[in-house]
Amino acid sequence: MNLTGVSAVRAPTKMRTISQTLPFITRCAAIAKGFETGHRTDFSVEAEKAVLVSVDLPKRPWPTDDPCDEIRGLAEAAGARVVGELTQKRHEIHLATYIGSGKVGELKELVEASDADVVIFDNDLHPAQGRNLEKALGVKVLDRSELILDIFATRARTLESRLQVELAQLEYSLPRLKNMWTHLSRQKGGGIGLRGPGETQLEEDRRLAGKRIGDLKQKIAEVQGRKEREVKSRREEFTVSLVGYTNAGKSRLMNTLTKADVFVKNQLFSTLDTRTRQWHIPDFGKVLLSDTVGFIRDLPHHLVASFKATLEEARQAKLLLHVVDASNPQAERHIEAVNAVLKELDCDKNPILLVLNKIDAVADRTALDVLRADHPKAVAVSGLTGEGIDTLTATVVEMLSKDFVEAEVVASTSNGKAIAYLNAHAEIFRQDYRGEEVVFRCVLPRHLVHHVQATGATVTAGK
Repeated sequence: MNLTGVSAVRAPTKMRTISQTLPFITRCAAIAKGFETGHRTDFSVEAEKAVLVSVDLPKRPWPTDDPCDEIRGLAEAAGARVVGELTQKRHEIHLATYIGSGKVGELKELVEASDADVVIFDNDLHPAQGRNLEKALGVKVLDRSELILDIFATRARTLESRLQVELAQLEYSLPRLKNMWTHLSRQKGGGIGLRGPGETQLEEDRRLAGKRIGDLKQKIAEVQGRKEREVKSRREEFTVSLVGYTNAGKSRLMNTLTKADVFVKNQLFSTLDTRTRQWHIPDFGKVLLSDTVGFIRDLPHHLVASFKATLEEARQAKLLLHVVDASNPQAERHIEAVNAVLKELDCDKNPILLVLNKIDAVADRTALDVLRADHPKAVAVSGLTGEGIDTLTATVVEMLSKDFVEAEVVASTSNGKAIAYLNAHAEIFRQDYRGEEVVFRCVLPRHLVHHVQATGATVTAGK
């Protein structure tokens, strides 16, 4: 079972994972120290050979003609070398091993023939199913959620994201502690008041994990408080966030729009930490553009919950740019997956503009025409070539401008704070003096009305 700081597809032993061979108490202490000091605890030695398994179920059908397409990309992103694949269609899962007994035998032969180190399921397994499969196959078995959590653990860079990943992994692993280690014999307690049967190592491990989870939640709450204050400090700014499926091209699009030098790589989850850059739009002004972590189908719930602080920019943004890889045959499914995560994050009520990216890579223009027909308000662009960027910019300005209001502001001629604030944030088209008062007719962002009022001025805003 994969825990923080340990790459599950890089464990040095073939038969058991690192988390099954090192005492949990030792691992947590080492990992916690690594996170506190900013250094990763690395138990890895080399990439492993992986066999992939994908099961088609009525409630979770294969999204493409290549059932292992996405899990293959995830495994390679985690550093594994795929040496075999196995698929099965079932009406319902096998309670003991998820796949049928015949497929388990076929899978065992494939593992032995390919000398694989790990079997990775593109489905989420019950803890008992994972244990039964490991016993039958003789190698470690990971499910989809574990693999995604592992990738996040290897990509986390800031203290914030490392804490969030560690919490998600511990919460996912806690119910799976049972029978994970061979050191669960009764401890021999001694000393007055301590004699008796003692407690199992499992109970000690659970207590330690529970304490660490509590500590992490407290630290993340502090981080989230700071993040919320940081984001709220930008309320006077126009904030736009890029969201979308992983590898949709958000970082490259951000580079094109802001001339920033954000890391870009054709890889799943190449971006974990939110980056914010200034986007200067001619005849409009400055916009703060944020690039967020990519989403994916069946994103582990613990991970979504843990990363709410990281996604605070998206939650508070004036506008979300939902970036879609238009060249991907599963673009429509990706849109649905992202919308589901946005709803879980309470972001679905924010204004959203769909951006069909990578149109330069679209092989079949008919597919792009279908997307455009299904989403008539979407904007088609290429973050690589710059095609459609002018249209995107104009649409963003139009959507942000809907939040402007025509207002009359009355302030004392001695109220330099109010006058300076209006000159900096409003478009003033008339200014009259009435005795010791000055009257401004201006266009003002609606969300700044209360800021003007806070300077002591009187604001009469139109609807």
